Amino acid sequence: MTGKRILALFTAFVLSLGAFAEEGDLILGDMRPDVYLPVLEGRRIALLSNQTGLAGTTADAPHILDVMLEQGLDVNTVFSPEHGFRGTADAGEKVGSDVDPETGVEILSLYGGKIDIHSPEVLDRFDVLVVDIQDVGLRFYTYYVTMFKLMDACAAGGKKVVVFDRPNPNGSYVDGPVLDMKYASGVGRLPITVVHGMTLGELARMIIGEGWMQTKEIPEDFLTVIPCLNYTHQTRYALPVAPSPNLKDMKAVYLYPSTCFFEGTKVSLGRGTDWPFEIYGHPDMKGCSFTFTPESVPGAKRPPLLGLLCHGVDLRGLEDEAVIAGGVNFSYVIDAYRKLGCPEDFFGSGRFFDRLAGNGWIRRMIVDGASAEDLKRAWEPDVKQFLQQRRPYLLYEE
Repeated sequence: MTGKRILALFTAFVLSLGAFAEEGDLILGDMRPDVYLPVLEGRRIALLSNQTGLAGTTADAPHILDVMLEQGLDVNTVFSPEHGFRGTADAGEKVGSDVDPETGVEILSLYGGKIDIHSPEVLDRFDVLVVDIQDVGLRFYTYYVTMFKLMDACAAGGKKVVVFDRPNPNGSYVDGPVLDMKYASGVGRLPITVVHGMTLGELARMIIGEGWMQTKEIPEDFLTVIPCLNYTHQTRYALPVAPSPNLKDMKAVYLYPSTCFFEGTKVSLGRGTDWPFEIYGHPDMKGCSFTFTPESVPGAKRPPLLGLLCHGVDLRGLEDEAVIAGGVNFSYVIDAYRKLGCPEDFFGSGRFFDRLAGNGWIRRMIVDGASAEDLKRAWEPDVKQFLQQRRPYLLYEE
């Protein structure tokens, strides 16, 4: 059975599409127990979530784990992604498994290096996986990768998946090149654009419909998405809590599609300061009046250029709408590259930058003197193709 045929069949299981909801307050998938309880009652449940799994749109909303337990659902396992269940660990830091002190539910860390999600010991714990986690809509943000891996394990093990959908704060546009799968890694696992503009529920539908999982025979009732209500892709959604330690506010979330590429260079993007992803600099950058010094702080214990006075650029004064309109913007990376004198070691070995970019040609074009506009024109065909490819999987108006 083809992925497109599977999609047509399981679309019947997607409940109460948000695109047709009456106008009103935004309602998240996890705020709809009348819809998800019939799907989950009587089943053993594993939950993929972290500090963002709030059953509401404010920071004081209860966590979905507490809500589900109070509803009498049998949640016996929590899978925690990068940064851990409480969202405080550094990027890429290994986090051990534990027991949640509030509920007694066992937490299996997928960033501890010891959990084999395909093993019978793990899969025999549950009947259905619930995904309730706040993504930010970027190909190199790792939460969707974790969902993808768990979906594949669930398909192989005969388990169901239910996604409590959430808005994408970068969901109003699509931009950047499609990943060349030769560069697939933990910071890019699917052939999608840098900014894909989809919710996790929509992306889960696309994963199945495009046949991207290793398991190809997918039951028609494998995936259920509980959509948001009163949401479109143009809805502005301010995240009530930080999705990860260094995305501290919405300015950082909006700049992240562009400034994250500094991770693959010798330049600091502000880890170890109060403004990560909102500033950039290096001790040797010329012509800059703004300065900062990265320090060891929670969530950035060993930031690049620790303790060194950096000269650079402060992006905090940019208007949010201007940042969003600029999309994936390499002008910041190009600016730093030129202010440092175009050094050969700017990209290090180049491997990590290329994984973030999803190809090798962006780095080569920058070295050859290309502008940000040149790069955007080069990936424009990818954007047009991806917009068409993703359309069958969308749940919300564009």
